Amino acid sequence: MAKSGNSFQKKQLADQNRKRQKEKFEKKLEKKNKPTENWEDMIMYVDENGNFTKTPPAPKPVESE
Repeated sequence: MAKSGNSFQKKQLADQNRKRQKEKFEKKLEKKNKPTENWEDMIMYVDENGNFTKTPPAPKPVESE
């Protein structure tokens, strides 16, 4: 009688799981070491014409009554 292939399948599954865990860990490290975007770089301003700009609008003078 031939042996069942269970041990071979178990080894294959274990190898696949190790490979997945290694890839997951590498992705985690890559994400951790990746520089994050600066909050200031993500801010956009809208000018009086409705266009988006990276520079903040000039402050308007306050009119006193």
